[in-house]
Amino acid sequence: MKTWFITGCSSGIGKGIAKAVLARGDQAVITARSVERLSDLAEQYPDTALAIELEVTDTASIKNAVERAKRHFGAIDVLVNNAGRGYSGAIEEGDPEAVQELFNTNFFGPVALIKAILPDMRTKRCGAIINISSLGALTCGMGGGYYAASKGALEKMSEALRKEVSPLGIKVMVVEPGPFRTQFRVAHVQGNNTNISDYAAAAEARAALKNDPYGQKGDPDKAGKIIADMIEREDYPKMLLLGGGVSDTGMRILQEEISEIAKWKEIGDTADFD
Repeated sequence: MKTWFITGCSSGIGKGIAKAVLARGDQAVITARSVERLSDLAEQYPDTALAIELEVTDTASIKNAVERAKRHFGAIDVLVNNAGRGYSGAIEEGDPEAVQELFNTNFFGPVALIKAILPDMRTKRCGAIINISSLGALTCGMGGGYYAASKGALEKMSEALRKEVSPLGIKVMVVEPGPFRTQFRVAHVQGNNTNISDYAAAAEARAALKNDPYGQKGDPDKAGKIIADMIEREDYPKMLLLGGGVSDTGMRILQEEISEIAKWKEIGDTADFD
C-alpha cells in the first residue's frame, strides 16, 4: 500500500488520479483550495482518504498540509503536483500581478511541495514525483505564452530533478495532457489585461475556448488511471502525452524544432575560436 499526496483533487485529472489510487486500495492525501469539494471521496474512503485544504501558493499552507499528512499516514510515497491555473493574454497585454500568481501556482508551488516532501524520499531511497504539465508547453499558442512558460519551467525543472534523484531510487514523471473535460477553461487567473487591438486574433482564440468550456474529448478518469498505473512500471515514461492525437501533435512540433536547428547548424558551428 502506497501513500499518495495529490494536489487539485476537487475535479478533473487530479480527482481522476485520486479515484484510481483509492479504488485499488492505496492511501491518498487529497487536497484542494476548498476542502468541502473533497467530501465525496473522503466519505467514500473514510479509512484511506484524508482531505486537507491546501493553497499551493502559500508556504504555511504547504507546511501544514505535509505535516498533517505525515502525522496521519506516515511517509509520503508519491507526490502529484496537479493543481494549476490557466491564463490568457498576449505577451504585451499581460498583467504582471496575474502572471506572478500564475507562476506561483504552476511552478513555485510545486517546487515548494517537492522540497517539503523530497527529504523523506531521499532517506528511504524510493518514491515518485509526478508533475502535471500541459501540451500547451509545446504548442505555445497565441495568447497562451505565459501559461506555456509556466508549464515549460515545470518541465525543465523536472528534467533536472530526475537526473538528481534517479540515482537515489526516486522517479520523476512529467505528464502533458491535451484537451480534457475539466474546469481548466473556466478557472483561469483573472488579470487586468491591457487590450491591444493588434492582438485581436489572440482575443478571438480566448473567446473560442471560453464559449466551449466543456467540449473536450479527454476523459479525466481514464487519464487518472493511466497516470497511476504508469508510475508503477519499472520502465515508467519520463514524459507521458495524454489524449487522442496528442502524441502526434507533440512529435510534429518537436520535429519542426529539430528541422529549425538543423537548418542553421552550419552557421551555429562557426562560433568557436579559430
